[in-house]
Amino acid sequence: MANTTQAIESLAAEIGENVYIDIAKWHLYLRDAHLHTVVAQQLYSMLEKGNLDTDKVEGVLQGISIKLGGGKREVPLADLIPMQCQVKLMDVLEEFQRKM
Repeated sequence: MANTTQAIESLAAEIGENVYIDIAKWHLYLRDAHLHTVVAQQLYSMLEKGNLDTDKVEGVLQGISIKLGGGKREVPLADLIPMQCQVKLMDVLEEFQRKM
């Protein structure tokens, strides 16, 4: 269990440093938005099973709702991450999986 927790924290750190959401041309990295751990937790099992797939990652990001305006509106995380960051996320995940 400790190794899994450490692996998820390591993955979360990588995601948090490399992936951001774009709001009105402001880049808010996932670590600063406190979203990196949630994303890592949901993607880690996919990496463990070796079934990393762009569509599945997109599905996970679609399933994470981000509250805006004090909860007046919810938007899927996938809609806030620019395409180049989604590509970077896949690169991070692929590299992490290779090291597992």
